[in-house]
Formats: sequence, structure tokens, C-alpha cells
Amino acid sequence: MAVNLNPQHKEGRVAKTIEEQTAKLPSDVFLWVGVGFMAISLALQIAGRKKASNFIGHWPTNILLMGLYNKLVKLEGHD
Repeated sequence: MAVNLNPQHKEGRVAKTIEEQTAKLPSDVFLWVGVGFMAISLALQIAGRKKASNFIGHWPTNILLMGLYNKLVKLEGHD
């Protein structure tokens, strides 16, 4: 587990709880959910539902970023 070199900066109770729960998920869950949203967005685009496609198309970035954060917490730990 990583050592907190700056004791002034600590995780809050809510962040710790979320990290503990999401750390139980395999990292590839985030990857496949992100890819799934990309496929849904493509399908909506092909179906001519441009607004819905653009709305869903913004989700993969956030999901993949959450997966990256999850992976970092697993590797480095938190407080």
C-alpha cells in the first residue's frame, strides 16, 4: 500500500467507501461497459437518432476514466 507523503491530504469517508466497493469490480468491467456504450451510440447514429447518439456517445470517456481511477486505487491504494 502506498504511503501518504502528505498527511494534510486525506480521503474523506465517502471516497474511501466508494473506492472499497469499486475495487471489488474487475477492471475490465469498466472497459466493456465503455465499449458497450460506444456500440449503442453507433447503433443510434445508424438508426438516425443523432441527439440520442451524441448523448450516449459522451458516456464512454467518463466510464473509462472511472476505470482508470479504479485501477490506480487498486495499484497504489488510498490513505
